[in-house]
Amino acid sequence: MADTDTQQGASVAAGEGDGLVTIRLPVWWTFGGLVAGLLTGLLLAGSSVIEPVLEVTRPVGSLWLRALQMTIIPLVAALLVLGITKMAQAARAGATARRMLLMVFALLVFSGVAAAICMPLLLQAFPPPAGAASILDAPAGEAQQVPTIGDFISSLIAPNIIQAAAETSTLPLTIFFALFAVAVSRLPEGQRLTMLRFFEALANAMLTIIGWVLWVAPVGVFALAVGVAARAGGGAFATLAHYIITVSAMGAIVLVAGYIVGIVGGRRSPAQFARAVLPSQAVAVSTQSSLASLPAMLASARRLGIREEVADFVLPLAVAIFRATSPAMNMAVAIYVAHLAGVELTPMLLIAGIAVAFVISVGSVSLPGSISFVISIGPIALAMGVPIEPLALLVAVEMLPDIMRTLANVTMNVGLTAAVDREKDTGLQP
Repeated sequence: MADTDTQQGASVAAGEGDGLVTIRLPVWWTFGGLVAGLLTGLLLAGSSVIEPVLEVTRPVGSLWLRALQMTIIPLVAALLVLGITKMAQAARAGATARRMLLMVFALLVFSGVAAAICMPLLLQAFPPPAGAASILDAPAGEAQQVPTIGDFISSLIAPNIIQAAAETSTLPLTIFFALFAVAVSRLPEGQRLTMLRFFEALANAMLTIIGWVLWVAPVGVFALAVGVAARAGGGAFATLAHYIITVSAMGAIVLVAGYIVGIVGGRRSPAQFARAVLPSQAVAVSTQSSLASLPAMLASARRLGIREEVADFVLPLAVAIFRATSPAMNMAVAIYVAHLAGVELTPMLLIAGIAVAFVISVGSVSLPGSISFVISIGPIALAMGVPIEPLALLVAVEMLPDIMRTLANVTMNVGLTAAVDREKDTGLQP
């Protein structure tokens, strides 16, 4: 599924043929752990018992965070190979698929660039509450070495992949596994299937581990939140509210872009497109799942007069490989944490973040928000020199920005389908 289902917990099941394991996530319990931890830290702050409490909660939170981090590289590698191979196979399906993939690439780049430009401006106009940086475990304002253009280009290729993985150099790793996935898609069928089965098994093993880790997320988030509230006081609640609003604003940009794609690219009137997509949006908000919204999206396509063979091909494929908000909102999270940590984001670092966000979005679309949050944003933050420790706390409120993620994704999927549709023969092959 493209987004998380947060009714009683979230489940993950990849697109058709992936065979990835299903995981139940205690989303509401995790959110409850966050609130309880913040309240506990706020009540105990300044008292004589806070230090003994922190002596217990600090290592518990650190241990849980490290357990999340250890799965990032192998899981990202496996999902990239599976996702990009799927896209390469889809490109062979005919003119409609190729036109769709070109639009998907363009929209993902737009999504990342929009956040890289708009999020810093938004934070400058509406800065986080005073003392917001105290939610970080690491001290703010650490100096970052600014790479030259030559250094940046040289860093794109790692001479030693093992060393790059050990140093969490995510940009060259991402490029390597993207190229590796394209190479796998060109292998003879027997070898290709063998490689895909290996990476599918690797992804399943990592998902099983991260499922175990996230199952105890209420405890880990509670432990982290106690320390945050002890440092930030009541400002922690204000900071999280500010974070949710600003990150969701980047999703709103993609939402507006979805209307533009459907109206301009699909040659539909604004009123016609808005009326047709509204039922799909209602399902998206209520389920927070693009997959659950697929029947409603197909109905919206019929209301727009999109040919059935185009809608039946493009929409399921879009749900499987396309999440328009991923680069924008994931970049927004990394930029927000960088702002709190005092990390100067140079153009080269932003380009690195966009590049990683673009490629990572392909591999994480089949995961629910609670899993894809860490797996998708972690590599982006590492590529930009941004601390990833706050992600373990922010994952507890991902259920709220995820409403915007799903709403914008569903709108963009319908708009994309309208834009792909043409009066002439599309060349679609069965």
